[in-house]
Amino acid sequence: MGTILVFAECRDGAFKRSTHEAIGVARRIADGCSGGVSVVAIGAGAAGAAPGLAAYGADRVLCCAEEALDSYQGQAYAATIAAAADKESASLVLAPASAMGKDVAARLAARLDAASACDLTAIAWSPEDGLKGARPVYSGKAIVSLSVAGSTRTVATLRPNVFPAPAADDSREAATETIDCPLDRSGLRVRTVRVETPEEQELDVAEASIVVSGGRGLKEAANFSLVRDLASALGAAVGASRAVVDEGWIPHKHQVGQTGKVVSPQLYIACGISGAIQHLAGMSSSGTIVAINKDPEAPIFKVATYGIVGDLFEVLPALTQAVKDHTSS
Repeated sequence: MGTILVFAECRDGAFKRSTHEAIGVARRIADGCSGGVSVVAIGAGAAGAAPGLAAYGADRVLCCAEEALDSYQGQAYAATIAAAADKESASLVLAPASAMGKDVAARLAARLDAASACDLTAIAWSPEDGLKGARPVYSGKAIVSLSVAGSTRTVATLRPNVFPAPAADDSREAATETIDCPLDRSGLRVRTVRVETPEEQELDVAEASIVVSGGRGLKEAANFSLVRDLASALGAAVGASRAVVDEGWIPHKHQVGQTGKVVSPQLYIACGISGAIQHLAGMSSSGTIVAINKDPEAPIFKVATYGIVGDLFEVLPALTQAVKDHTSS
């Protein structure tokens, strides 16, 4: 069979957990088909960390170590991954279903004339049967099963925090090879002028195992400190509903929902969020959902594992203190 190729998403010289998850999925599939796992890493920062990907299941690591590609460039990334897929005779290409992964996967499928399967929460693949997968739709109310014929090359994205990341095995080794971006830089339609990094580095809601989100029930931006305090105590990322992002209470990068980020953490705590269908579409596949709302009829309770009907201005400080007491004991 052909090799399975994984796109390794790198930020600030480190690979995201979702990359390790994708490599773990590729390793599981490859082991069942006596195949191999190759990983493509792009950018000078990625090249330095790439050898460590062997510990998660990579057999070969292809590095395009160009400083000009340290910042994401969709056109160049897709061309580089396509060249790697051809070089490795890859029948299946996997990427995290992150903002970057979704963009490059769509470009890559078009470039390779391949089938596309997006945002999968379950996947199986073999050379004979092709890809069989599943993903939630209608705000998690239904699951779509899909299949791609075995003879069809396929590009698939995997929802973060759904598949377990394998434990690192530092005894594993992988062959490393340098590759070039096949595109002439003069033909690129987009170029990076500068990169501005926020002073405070916060956990990405799409990557975090715990997310604490706030909604309009907080009443004003200053009260988001209650959400941040609980998130800090839990080591969680801070999320938000679209309503409060539109009000300017918190930046868009925190927005969870159909027009924000789709998250699947182990624990999702919704504070003062009523549960509009657009928000549910972004978090209903979470492992455990805790809803805090004073309205017992709020739609969020229909998807919640646990519900707390009460005043969040009383519940959140008490919950935060309880977490701190438990942590210190």
